Amino acid sequence: MILNHINAKPRVLLLSASSGAGHVRAAQALERAFRARGDCTVEHADAMNYVSQLFQNIYEKAYITMVQRAPVVMGLLYDRTDQPWKHESRRLALDRLNTTPMIQLLNKIQPDLCVATHFLPAEIIAWLIAKKKLRARHAIVITDYDVHAMWLCRTVDRYFVALPEAEEYLARLGVPREKVRVTGIPVDAEFAKPLDRAEARKYFGLDLNATTILVATGGYGVGPVEQLVGRLLALERPWQVVAIAGKGEQVRRRLERLAEVGGTLPSGLPRLRVVGFTAEMDRYMAAADLLVGKAGGLTSSEAMSRGLPMALIEPIPGQEERNADHLLEAGAAIRCNNLPAAAWKIAALLDDEARMERMRCAARRMGRPRAAADIAENALRLLD
Repeated sequence: MILNHINAKPRVLLLSASSGAGHVRAAQALERAFRARGDCTVEHADAMNYVSQLFQNIYEKAYITMVQRAPVVMGLLYDRTDQPWKHESRRLALDRLNTTPMIQLLNKIQPDLCVATHFLPAEIIAWLIAKKKLRARHAIVITDYDVHAMWLCRTVDRYFVALPEAEEYLARLGVPREKVRVTGIPVDAEFAKPLDRAEARKYFGLDLNATTILVATGGYGVGPVEQLVGRLLALERPWQVVAIAGKGEQVRRRLERLAEVGGTLPSGLPRLRVVGFTAEMDRYMAAADLLVGKAGGLTSSEAMSRGLPMALIEPIPGQEERNADHLLEAGAAIRCNNLPAAAWKIAALLDDEARMERMRCAARRMGRPRAAADIAENALRLLD
């Protein structure tokens, strides 16, 4: 093992990007997995803190605005840029102009192993290694079920992907198979711990016997959550709905007003429970019978790790639609394309216990709760 520093333990640098909550959550899961080993030092940096302010605005604010106001444009952009091995030099030139602080960070730390959960830092790392300005092993963790061309880099030692289909796709593009590992998308270690449904409901003060629907909007509260929750309550079924508003404060307040008029269950507990940003999604998923929300790579992987079926609401064109395709193909989800009929479709599913059990089994088969630990172990072997 050749190290870039005197320290006997190899230095691992994880690079994520807060342009989407999933990339950061994946890196946090990996950080915990690497630290648990005790045989390396670990640092985690958000690439958005090491780019120009203009670049940060484009990646963060423009992304959310486009998702909310122009999802069709988002999908078109996603498809147009999915051209493997094309426009690399043009894209890299733009990235280099705006990521000087990130390059300085990498030069300062001189890690032995870089692990990227977002394509922006992955591309910069690959360029520095190719130019012999960085001496490190390079691993990329793809945080969706599909592989977009933006993830492709020339100087990569390992790709970690979610599905065998992704491995086959990369191989067909010319990536040597020995550089690809099918591990699943990394989720927090808590998802690997068995948790009884009744215990999870008791922990949150939920009705132990009522069918529980978990509605998740994503970290930024994106999506038609209020309309959906309102329609679920309007069916007047004996369900309890737990709505995760994420960081969307306005969404949370509007949901709380819905809860005030949403009524109670026969047990006297409220039919709607509203939760803001939470770090306990593993427990909420353990408590639920069905997850209703978006088809983000991390959220979907967390649900699969808990064996939790999903009802996908208007997936964002692009990566979410592709994620949805994989979940539907596996039999672990249904898709609700029309918001007015979504509550009815969810009710029909919950009334069909045999189908729900098949979907739970499919979710468990797809789940990879140990992905983070497996990635940490395999990535460190690159230093042998």
